[in-house]
Amino acid sequence: MPPSHASTADSKPSGSSGGVQSLERAFDLLERMADAGGEVGLSELSASSGLPLPTIHRLMRTLVVCGYVRQQPNRRYALGPRLIRLGESASRLLGTWARPYLSRLVEETGETANMALLDGDEIVYVAQVPSKHSMRMFTEVGRRVLPHSTGVGKALLAHTPADEVRALLSRTGMPAATEKTITTPEGFLDALEQVRRAGYAVDDNEQEIGVRCLAVSVPNSPTSAAISISGPAGRVTEQATERIVPILQQVAEELSDALASSGTNGG
Repeated sequence: MPPSHASTADSKPSGSSGGVQSLERAFDLLERMADAGGEVGLSELSASSGLPLPTIHRLMRTLVVCGYVRQQPNRRYALGPRLIRLGESASRLLGTWARPYLSRLVEETGETANMALLDGDEIVYVAQVPSKHSMRMFTEVGRRVLPHSTGVGKALLAHTPADEVRALLSRTGMPAATEKTITTPEGFLDALEQVRRAGYAVDDNEQEIGVRCLAVSVPNSPTSAAISISGPAGRVTEQATERIVPILQQVAEELSDALASSGTNGG
């Protein structure tokens, strides 16, 4: 029967990775949906993936039945609610995997180390290792903040197109946490240009008076992630910045390598 033959062809291992082709295709479609903002039509998926419409329709139907995709009244397809539980669990694990690297940051810089992700329009902190100093910064894991007043927010958005940054800021607003907070899109875009030039981001009393943070993005992370250190402005000085930034960048590279190699040794 043709349907059975097509199903068999979709399920055979792909030679290069040893994976199941239909699984690879399904995950590729989910990634493409996420890249497109979470909602797409079948013709868009066919154009971007190169797969024939019947194949895409069959895969999407399976994802709908499983709850990972839902079909909208307008016949377009959207990422489904079951993905939320997977994402939340993966975020927690990402923080767990990062903790040894954050601990090293604390040992080498003396300041509190954090890891944060860009979740929609917000920054969410997924891991923290506190400084051993009696005076130290503390951010609750799971806390959500707006990107414009944080070092991690600048690091995460530094390479986002300007029109997308403006759209995000128009959705969130730019409330002032302190008198040093950047409150205009132009000012924030200028700050992102500085991040691109310098290779790191600074929160200089912008989220909380008396606190400075230094942040870098984690290159090639499977999701947009950044690590940072935060401490009293009297300790995280310009001189300290010159010493700390190379450590941050090195740890970010090593964390990136660790995340890239996670789970690749299975049989």
